[in-house]
Amino acid sequence: MLTRAVLVVAAVVCLSGPRGAQPAPGTFAGDLAFLKQHTNVIVLRDSAGAQVVIAPQYQGRVMTSTADGTSSFGWIGRDAVASGARQPHMNVFGGEDRFWLGPEGGQYALYFKPGDPFDLAHWQTPEPFDWGAWTAGPSYATAATFTKHMELVNHAGTPFSLDVERSVRLLGVRDVVSELHVNPRGVHLVGFESVNRVTNRGDRAWDPARGLISIWILGQFTPAPSTTIAIPFAPGPESSLGPIVNDAYFGKVPVKRLQIKDAVIRFRGDGQYRSKIGLSPQRVTGVAGSYDAAAHVLTILQFTRLPVGARDYVNSMWEIQKQPYRGDALNSYNDGPLAPGKPGLGPFYEIESSSPALALQPGERGAHVHRTFHFQGTEAELDPIARAVLKVGLADLSATFGK
Repeated sequence: MLTRAVLVVAAVVCLSGPRGAQPAPGTFAGDLAFLKQHTNVIVLRDSAGAQVVIAPQYQGRVMTSTADGTSSFGWIGRDAVASGARQPHMNVFGGEDRFWLGPEGGQYALYFKPGDPFDLAHWQTPEPFDWGAWTAGPSYATAATFTKHMELVNHAGTPFSLDVERSVRLLGVRDVVSELHVNPRGVHLVGFESVNRVTNRGDRAWDPARGLISIWILGQFTPAPSTTIAIPFAPGPESSLGPIVNDAYFGKVPVKRLQIKDAVIRFRGDGQYRSKIGLSPQRVTGVAGSYDAAAHVLTILQFTRLPVGARDYVNSMWEIQKQPYRGDALNSYNDGPLAPGKPGLGPFYEIESSSPALALQPGERGAHVHRTFHFQGTEAELDPIARAVLKVGLADLSATFGK
């Protein structure tokens, strides 16, 4: 819920413009013009030049952002946006911050109907957070809110009735200092957070024996051969903390694409090989990020700090699970061909965070906060931020997988 008293800026709601030649991607002006050709958008702005673009028609997702009006940081699924037609399995509109619910797979899956096998042919993103507009509340200069009522049924046949409220707020230097504990001197910056709340509107408590759900926020970014994802983790023995990383989602990830060094996981974000990794709540530190060494862009994701001792996270593996509540709190996905001769969904790479499993009583509410920061500058300016937050130097990170 927005609580600050700020004047409504009518200009932030940009109605779709006339159709014409598709602008070239890669710049913020081009991406914004393209989106305005096909849908309504809300643009949050500050006096320093940062902007964040939100699409109510695409479930209130943050489509892209810019620190200074030039570079565009979000990946946009231009084919899906331009077609205006529903796509099978998932409408790949893109976006730096989109709302989903978990689990994806397993006996309590939301993405497979009761009785369906766990394969790509039967995988389907639920309609309430895949297609159609969410109700937009008043839009402010630096914040906007969206709501949606949902009725869902999981793979076990359990119904869920819920309300979702999603608030997006532009962040600034003060937020970087207070949340990341660094001072971003000399760099261009854009940051935003989504606060996502789910309320149980049914007449029964959500029960682990019938399936629980979680809030799942996914950010899609433009891949590049020069991009490496960095995920610091809590070190310690597997006997007490479990495996460092789960890389079994789509088959084991080759060492040339996934390495562990000095308590930091390094994962390729080139969009050329379909792979996914996850970290358990015992291993996550609440942050992850990526660095594009060619564009000199450092991206940092931060999400809700874990409740002390929380271990119950939904398991999204595509199988009947022995431990449906020993899932991951953080995931990263690198897109690539779905099969020989079949293109991928993007290409893009993702960094994702999840809430714990929500065992809510009727009328009770759960929440999850996900923050995204982009810093652009010289490597010398960005390196202290990466060292402080991601626990790795940028030259070291960039050299992980070679040229």
